[in-house]
Amino acid sequence: MKPILSKLLLVCFLLGFSQQSIAQADKTKAEIAAMMQKLKVVGLSVAVVKKGDIIYKNSFGLRDIESNAPLKEGDLFRIASISKSFSATSIMQLMEAGKLALDDDFSKLIGFKVRNPKYPEAAITLAMVLSHRSSINDSEGYFNLDVINPDKNPNYAKCYNSYEPGKGYEYCNLNFNMVGSVIEKFSGERFDNYVSRHILKPLGLYGGYCVDSLDASRFVTLYEYDSIANKYTPQPMAYAPRREEISKYVMGYTTPIFSPTGGMKISAVDLAKYMTMHMNLGRYKGVKIMKKKNARRMQTKISEEEGYGMAIMTLDNLIPGKVMKGHTGSAYGLFSAMFFHPKEKFGIVVITNGCKETYTGGMNNVLREGVNILYNNFIASPTR
Repeated sequence: MKPILSKLLLVCFLLGFSQQSIAQADKTKAEIAAMMQKLKVVGLSVAVVKKGDIIYKNSFGLRDIESNAPLKEGDLFRIASISKSFSATSIMQLMEAGKLALDDDFSKLIGFKVRNPKYPEAAITLAMVLSHRSSINDSEGYFNLDVINPDKNPNYAKCYNSYEPGKGYEYCNLNFNMVGSVIEKFSGERFDNYVSRHILKPLGLYGGYCVDSLDASRFVTLYEYDSIANKYTPQPMAYAPRREEISKYVMGYTTPIFSPTGGMKISAVDLAKYMTMHMNLGRYKGVKIMKKKNARRMQTKISEEEGYGMAIMTLDNLIPGKVMKGHTGSAYGLFSAMFFHPKEKFGIVVITNGCKETYTGGMNNVLREGVNILYNNFIASPTR
């Protein structure tokens, strides 16, 4: 083939590819706009990963209603319970360093008695806490450890369910706020600093648990939606700096100030990069965060009832015909989702800062529909 003809064919191919990509992006934009209108979404940030690379990223709607400010790519959301996976990842790193083990008695790790009084001889292990099979609940709250400390709360027994540790499942935020304290005790670093130094910075991500360590101008306003009044109410407590509490910080005990269970602030794009590390079993772009076997441990479901592993859940009803791994988050009106397919090597992140709350199969419909729009346009019908 003559060089000129070869170049001409290449140009035609690239032009067709480009036109197809534009049409695909336009179709996606239209479908997301229709979904946002139907479900009264304030703002939406999304990212799609395929075989280790982000192939699509975009933000729609508003980051702040009062100022009519549009949502942008680098804006930061408090992502709620997806934060738990950062805590579990930190534990895996400490385990690899030989500082603790999953079958360790949690009482010995945290420094006070953690025992279900109905089963005083049954040790609650670190693995049970990470998998929500500890028999612990949130009935006394989870914003400080006093609620479950027998020396601090005369009603501590209410923090435990009637079943034996390891024999049942209940999702519990207190579990992971306690895990954050263990991370401090065995790393010697404040929780937010540990995650930043050992996970975020190695991966080149911008985010964190401490409000004052981040650029507040990038925080996305979160809104709770009142469907009766058709009104959005901003939730400034999502980014409360808690400076006074931090000034009196006690390492290994007042860790819930940073909310290891839900307090990570990060953009959708950087969350997608972090997700890719999990999809690639502990590595991202040549950076090793943890061993493959420990990444698999996090993703292996322990509870058949809920499909939960260690801060990574398994879902078979999110995308038809696909078994996905990841986590959701919901707090202060925000809803977030981070799910990937470990074998087919694709993943999707969807985050909204406010919407009408409707659900299908236990999943917020903005997350469900958003994930499927992105899957259908970029994975099921790819341009590359």
